[in-house]
Amino acid sequence: MSDLYFDTPVILLDMDGGSKEEVLRTMAQNLVNNGLVKQSFVEAVIQRENEYATGLPTGDIAVAIPHTDVEHVEQKAISVGILKNPVDFIVMGDDTETVPVKIVFMLAMDEAHSQLKLLQQLMQVFQDQSILNELISASDEKQIKRTMEEKLDALSLKGGEK
Repeated sequence: MSDLYFDTPVILLDMDGGSKEEVLRTMAQNLVNNGLVKQSFVEAVIQRENEYATGLPTGDIAVAIPHTDVEHVEQKAISVGILKNPVDFIVMGDDTETVPVKIVFMLAMDEAHSQLKLLQQLMQVFQDQSILNELISASDEKQIKRTMEEKLDALSLKGGEK
């Protein structure tokens, strides 16, 4: 299993997005530009989100965890997008409800089973409103990276230049 790439180039602050598709496209294209996923990831993650919604009503600060199949991934990575204004995502498991998402955690997993472990760890972050508040009030990407590394220290996070 390769190390999980998580560094400032894949942390997007004050994202402007008028729709979930726009947010997903911007974040996915950033992963492509950083050599972490194939170009096919962009459309695949949007299509998967439309079929299997990932919005989570996690209290005052809602999150979404879009991802897609492993064949679109070059290097396992997680990207974090902090939205300037909330964008509606359909709630996971209930396609009749939407939730105004403020933080998007885009996952690029290179092995199907590794996604479950990461999701379990991220769920612990999502359930703590103080951590989510810390993320949305961060002044720069390095602060978000530090916060996430502290919370997910059981993961093998790897930064560095791509």
